Amino acid sequence: MTPQGNPAPAGGVRFARLAEQIADDLRTRLLVGDLAEATELAVEESLRGHYSVSKPTFREAMRVLEAEGLITVRRGAIGGAVVHRPDAEHVAYSLGMALAGKGVSIADVAQALREVEPACAAACAGRADRMQEIVPILTRLHERAIKVVDNLVEVTALSRMFHETLVDLCGNQSLVMLAGALESLWSSHEAAWAHRAADTVDIPRAERLKALDEHRELIDAIADGDSEAARKIALRHLLVAQIYPSDQIDVLISPTSVRKRFTDSSG
Repeated sequence: MTPQGNPAPAGGVRFARLAEQIADDLRTRLLVGDLAEATELAVEESLRGHYSVSKPTFREAMRVLEAEGLITVRRGAIGGAVVHRPDAEHVAYSLGMALAGKGVSIADVAQALREVEPACAAACAGRADRMQEIVPILTRLHERAIKVVDNLVEVTALSRMFHETLVDLCGNQSLVMLAGALESLWSSHEAAWAHRAADTVDIPRAERLKALDEHRELIDAIADGDSEAARKIALRHLLVAQIYPSDQIDVLISPTSVRKRFTDSSG
């Protein structure tokens, strides 16, 4: 409707529908694999010609996809756009913004992780190819963490990589997206804590090594194919590992920090 209450011009409706149709077509091509990750779409004139629409209509379709995080539009002489397949970081961004809008604290994320990450650990132990696809990767991360155990920032980063990898390799894509989004939000919180605590919090070396020993126990349980043991070890470890970063666990999830992590990870 117009401000005077009259019906909107038919041309405006057609403009919106055409833009939606183009966005739908490109979105489908991306999600089914016709357009690979990081593929550069053709320059505007060429791509617009393919759809035989006006420049404003085409650009509106691009804005829709850019708002969804599916493309990054490059302005200027080079034109074009780079496509991005949705991943856990995109889900984390949307989830983080939704939680921030509800005034949720990071403690809520920690609790959710205690529910879903042990399920991912159990799923890893149930994978038939775990000795080829999971155990070697987790072992390398564990060994790297041992070497930098005296550096709180570095060992924290590697520990978070261990947890994120555990989720990423669980084999269930719904869990990968859901738990991966939660891991991303918690990792942002824990990384900020590590930088603050590096010069102020004294965590005995023995305690750091004990936490890493639990990573080793978890790797062994996965290697043995013992899903129930992997589940229990993962939960026990989280109950301890979340203690130190809990100094500000009641802090609300910040839209600014969510946006910063997303833009940093998107490059």
